Amino acid sequence: MIIGAAGIRPCNLAFGADQFNPNTESGKRGINSFFNWYFFTLTFAQMVSVTLVVYVQSDVSWSIGLGIPAIFMLISCVLFFGGTKIYVRVKPEGSPFTSMARVLVVAVKKRQLKLSQEDKMKLYNYTPPKSINSTLPYSDQFRCLNKAAIVTPEDKINPDGSAANPWNLCSIQQIEELKCVVRVLPIWASGIIYSIAMTQQTQYVVFQALQSNRHVFGFRIPAASYTVFTMITLVIFVPIYDRFIVPQLRRITGKEGGISLLQRIGFGISLTVLASLVSGLVEEKRRHLALTRPTLGYEPHRGNISSMSALWLVPQLSLAGFAESFTSIGLVEFYYKQFPENMRSVAGATFFCGMAASSYLNSFLVTIIHRTTEGAKTGNWLPEDLNKGRLDYFYFLITTLGILNLGYFLMCSRWYRYKVGSGGNGRGSATVEMEKKNDKSLV
Repeated sequence: MIIGAAGIRPCNLAFGADQFNPNTESGKRGINSFFNWYFFTLTFAQMVSVTLVVYVQSDVSWSIGLGIPAIFMLISCVLFFGGTKIYVRVKPEGSPFTSMARVLVVAVKKRQLKLSQEDKMKLYNYTPPKSINSTLPYSDQFRCLNKAAIVTPEDKINPDGSAANPWNLCSIQQIEELKCVVRVLPIWASGIIYSIAMTQQTQYVVFQALQSNRHVFGFRIPAASYTVFTMITLVIFVPIYDRFIVPQLRRITGKEGGISLLQRIGFGISLTVLASLVSGLVEEKRRHLALTRPTLGYEPHRGNISSMSALWLVPQLSLAGFAESFTSIGLVEFYYKQFPENMRSVAGATFFCGMAASSYLNSFLVTIIHRTTEGAKTGNWLPEDLNKGRLDYFYFLITTLGILNLGYFLMCSRWYRYKVGSGGNGRGSATVEMEKKNDKSLV
C-alpha cells in the first residue's frame, strides 16, 4: 500500500496538471481549478470510505467491504490505461538532484573567489536546447551560490556551449533552479506546524465525542464519524470557491487565482489558529459540564459522559475543513508552480513528506506533554478519561504554536520571491515542441 501510494500521490498531481497548457488563459485557469477538484474528489472518496465502506465492513461483511475498494482500484486501472494515447507526457531529463549537487559542490570549490558587480555580466549562463524548464533570470538571493557560475582560466567550455566538466562550472540556470527549491523550504516548514493543528481535529476530537452527548433525533452518531464534518465542509466549499469566489476575486485583484498562493496559504493557517482556539473553548465547556452537571452515563475505560451535545464539535471541524481548502490545496499548487518544471513530481512528494513529518512531530509533542504534565499540579493533560485531564490546555498550546507559525509564515512570505520566467514566454524549447505535437491534447 505504501509503495503504491508513493507512486500515485506525488505523480498524479503533476501528471494531471501537465495536461493543461500553462501558456493559454484557459490552460492557466484549468491548472488552478485542477488542484481544487483533485482535493474535492479525494475528500469525497474519503467520505464514502469512512461511511459507506466502513458500514459494510462492520455491519454486512468484511469480505464485501474489502472487495469494494479492490473493485474500484481495478476500474481505476482500466480508466488510467485506457487514456494512454491521449495523455500529454513530458519526457524525463535525468535526475534534477544531480544538477543541484553540482551547484553545491562547485560553490564550495569557488567559495574563495570574489564576485564583483562587473563580474555578474560575465557569469556562465547556458540552458540546454531541449530543456523543459523555464529560463530563470539572475537573482541576488543566496549570492554565495552564484560563485558556482564564475568562469576561471581552468574551466573549459564545449563548442555547443556546455561545460566540459559540470563538476567545476555551473550555469546561472542551474543555480537559480536550486534557489527555487531552497526558497520553498521555509514555506514547507510552516506547513508542518499547520498540519499538526489539523491532526488534532481528527485525533482528540473522537475522544471528545465519546464523552459528549452524541444523540441526534434519537440516533446516536458514532464518535469516529464526526471527522466527516471536516470533509463535508471541504466538499461543499471547494466548488463554491472555484466557481463563484475566484471569478469575483479575479475581477477585483486581476490575479489568475483571485489571490496569490501565499495569501491563500496564509489565510488557511490563520483559520487553523481559530479552529484550535474554538476547540479549546469547547473542550473547556464540555469538561465543566461533565464535572458540575448531571451526566448522561459512563463510557467504559474513559469516564462520565458530558451533557453537552457533540454537535458543538462541528464548528471546529468545519473551520478545519475551510483551512484545508485554503492551505492544503494552496501548498500543493504552490509547490507545483514554484519548483522547476522537471521536479513537479518531487513537488507533489514534498507535500506528503510535510504531512509525514508533522505526524512524527505531533507524536513527539504528545509524548513531551505526557512526560512534563504527569507530575504537575494540573495532572496529565491527556489521560484516557478527558474529564481528569486538561485537553483544553493542550488545544491552547496548539493555538499558541499556530500563532507563532503564522508570524513565521508572514515573515517568510515577505522575504519570498516567486519564480519568474524570461525570454518572452518563460518556457523551455521542449515545451514549445510538445505543444506543436500535442496541440489538440492540451486544454
